[in-house]
Amino acid sequence: MTRIILDTDLAMGAPGSDIDDGFALALAHADPDLQLDLVTTVSGNTDVESATLLTLELAERLGRPDLPVHRGASAPLTRPDRHRDAPEATRSAYGHRAPRPGPAAVALLEHVLAHPGEITLVAVGPLTNVAAALSLDRRLASSVREVVVMGGVFLGQTHATGMPGEFNIWSDPEAAEAVLRCGAPLRFVGLDVTLQVRLTREHARAMVEDGGGFGAFAGESTAAWIDHQAARHPGDPAQADSCALHDPLAVAVVTRPELVTWRDAHVQVVTGDGPARGVMVTDLLDGVDAPAPNCRVATAVDADAFLSHLLSTLGRL
Repeated sequence: MTRIILDTDLAMGAPGSDIDDGFALALAHADPDLQLDLVTTVSGNTDVESATLLTLELAERLGRPDLPVHRGASAPLTRPDRHRDAPEATRSAYGHRAPRPGPAAVALLEHVLAHPGEITLVAVGPLTNVAAALSLDRRLASSVREVVVMGGVFLGQTHATGMPGEFNIWSDPEAAEAVLRCGAPLRFVGLDVTLQVRLTREHARAMVEDGGGFGAFAGESTAAWIDHQAARHPGDPAQADSCALHDPLAVAVVTRPELVTWRDAHVQVVTGDGPARGVMVTDLLDGVDAPAPNCRVATAVDADAFLSHLLSTLGRL
C-alpha cells in the first residue's frame, strides 16, 4: 500500500467550480492500494478558505471526518496581493468545520520527514505549498518517495493568450520552477493526457441513480459543471456533454503507472511577467547535447482503462 499526501485546491460543491479535484480526493480514499494520510489545501480553483471548508465537507461525505486537513497558501509565492476571501455563502454553508492547526507547508514537511522514503506527495493544485515546504527544509526533496503533479502541457500549448500555461503552473510558476529544481523524483500528468479522460452526462446520471453519500452528490456536481462549461463555450461539442478528469488521473497513476506512457524530460518554467508566463519549456532529450532529465512527463493515456478503474473504485463508496 502506498501512503500519500494530497495537496489540493478542491472546489467540488461550489457553484460554477470544477469538480475533478473532488474525484481525486474520493479516489485517494477509495483505492485499496492507497493510504491517504493527510490533505493540504491551496489557493487555485478557489480561494484557500473555500478549498479547506469544501475538503472537510467532502471528507465527511466519504466517511473520513477525522481525516487531517491543513489549510495552506492563500496566494502565489511572489504575489501575496492575490489573496482571495471565501464567499459568505460558502462560510455559511460549510463553516461549522475547522481544519487542523498549523499551516499546510509545515504539516506536509513534518509528515514526510517523519516517514522518510514512505510518502508520495500528490499535488493537484498550484505548487505553492510544496515550494514553501522546500524553502523551510530542503530535506523534503530527499525524504519524499515521489512527487506526482497534475500540471503542465508538454507536447503543445494552451493556445490562450490570457493563460499561456496550464492553470496550476500558470497560477504560480515560481513555485513550479522551485519544485522542478529541487531534485526530488517528479512525475507530471498534464493536459496532454488529462483532456483525453472525460466524464459524460451519462456517467453523471448513473452516479445519481446509484445513490450513496458520494455518488449522488458527485453526479449532481458533474452535471452542473458540464452545464457551466457548455454555457461558457457554446458550439464546442466536447464541452457540451462531458468534462475532463484532470486531477484523479494524477492520483490513479501513483499505483497504476501503466495507465499512461512516460517520457524522461528536462522541463523549465517561464517565470516573471510577459506573454509566456507559466509556459513549460520541455526538452524530451532527443539530442546528444540534451540536459539531464529532471522529471518524467505523461505523453499518452489509456482513457478507457482509467475510466474503468475510476468508476469501479468509486462504485464501492
